[in-house]
Amino acid sequence: MDETVRVHPRVSVRHPGITPQDVKTAFLGALRSRARDTDPVQWVGVGLDGRGRLLEFIAVELDSHEWLVFHAMVATTKVLREIGMRR
Repeated sequence: MDETVRVHPRVSVRHPGITPQDVKTAFLGALRSRARDTDPVQWVGVGLDGRGRLLEFIAVELDSHEWLVFHAMVATTKVLREIGMRR
């Protein structure tokens, strides 16, 4: 399946050290993710970028094969707890 991943420009504005490609790599290779009870459904998860950093992301599915990641940064304890990777 070919997934299209768009990264909102504000991600790099807020976190200049994180490129759209870093976010796409982390999203497509997610280690763990889960749906939040929102409308539309938001997916929160973590994955490794191409440089070995653990990034968190929040994304929404725009259609069956297109995603918009509107938040990404180095993973926080809060998100790691939310997805069950830390106590």
